[in-house]
Amino acid sequence: MSTKKYKKRTFRFRNANLTATFSMSLVLFLVGLLTLTLFLARDMTRYVKENLNLSIVLSDEITPRQTERIKKFLEKSDYAKSVELISKEQALQEHIQDLGENPEEFLGFNPLLASLEVKLNENYANTDSVAKIEKKLSKYKEIQKVSYQKDMISMVNENIKKISIILLGIAAILMLISFALINNTVRLSIYSNRFLINTMKLVGATHWFIRKPYVRRSVLNGIIAAIIALGLLTGLVFYFQNEFGLQSQMITRDTELIVAAVVIVLGILLTAISSYFAVGRYLRMRSDDMYYI
Repeated sequence: MSTKKYKKRTFRFRNANLTATFSMSLVLFLVGLLTLTLFLARDMTRYVKENLNLSIVLSDEITPRQTERIKKFLEKSDYAKSVELISKEQALQEHIQDLGENPEEFLGFNPLLASLEVKLNENYANTDSVAKIEKKLSKYKEIQKVSYQKDMISMVNENIKKISIILLGIAAILMLISFALINNTVRLSIYSNRFLINTMKLVGATHWFIRKPYVRRSVLNGIIAAIIALGLLTGLVFYFQNEFGLQSQMITRDTELIVAAVVIVLGILLTAISSYFAVGRYLRMRSDDMYYI
């Protein structure tokens, strides 16, 4: 009979342990999903900013040597990610493709001007930086004008700022909820062993000696939960890529490693801290009080 009771108790313990691990994996999955979203938002922000064009229109009298000099100056600058020369002929071809008409046929000459199309680095894709760049370029008499979408740049930066604040707020709230859920899960898993903890304390075992196996088991459960969470996250990413045709390049290798590190580290830290304090609660508790909790 005692053997049956022992087996039944062991089965319940293992079942509770599996339930706790799976519960933690779902929490870590949500944390990983939000972390991935934050990094995707960051990468998308960089992509949008670095695809804002600064068009430097050159005068009709500029020589190839002067054009090359300005181009090299831009390529060496900190604010230019890439510089592309659009010649008068190339500008005419693009105009014909876009509008379907050739102004050279009824004017007798090509009215379009050559330009340098500059894609800015992320840190310089704002109206203040562009204004400073425009001021620097004004010293070149060969530059007729500097054209950029001021309203578009302002709108992009304002929207990015709002989205970043919202995502960071959600991340902070989710972190608090995650800690609370994992903490409660660990405490419930240790609750059934409160009398064993009390017995070990009464026979003179040190606090760390009592805590160590529980912390070790919680850390192991945290690692397993993190692996399950990463598996679920990987499956979700593959699903979205196949179902909605998302490009795999959107998620960089660095982002994958950071998200994996965040999930694993949080899985270890939160379970270890929760286990440490959960056991400590019963170590500080008197034997008689354990019957009333």
